[in-house]
Amino acid sequence: MATVLETIAKRSSTRGYAATALTEDEINKLIHAGLQAPTGANKQELHFTVLKGDAPILAEIEAEKNALRNLDHVEHNFYYEAPTLIIISADADYKWSKVDSGIAVENIALASEEMGLGNLIIGCIYDTLHGEKRKYFEEKLAFPENYEFEIAIAVGHKAVTKEPHTYDYDKQVTFLN
Repeated sequence: MATVLETIAKRSSTRGYAATALTEDEINKLIHAGLQAPTGANKQELHFTVLKGDAPILAEIEAEKNALRNLDHVEHNFYYEAPTLIIISADADYKWSKVDSGIAVENIALASEEMGLGNLIIGCIYDTLHGEKRKYFEEKLAFPENYEFEIAIAVGHKAVTKEPHTYDYDKQVTFLN
């Protein structure tokens, strides 16, 4: 088993998945990883909606996203045909919901990587799920009352691999005394 630092170092966004469905055990491990994330004041205000990649509502979200962006043709849907999508919603009135959601999605991403699965953290549907059809999508995605979309993650068995992104330590880090 890899250490946490090794898992972080090898994780990259997956944009190609095998058609193999995740098992119930795999999905439960990922959800538990998200639920174990810390939340501000231990509010635990996050909600996880788990969908199979062929769920009809996902096609509706994709169509609305494309309409908002004036896209006629896209090669892949927003979750790259992953067999599982987890959408995280949270209390719209709690100021730490965005931070808490980010922590939870990273827990899921790292758990996924450690389990040998690919994942893609998704924010590109934010405008769609906060737009004109917001209430419709919130109902279809079974968000609790007064909850809103924060972030999503696609998960599945990798069909493609990619090197982790590089960074410029000297440019991106400052030490103050």
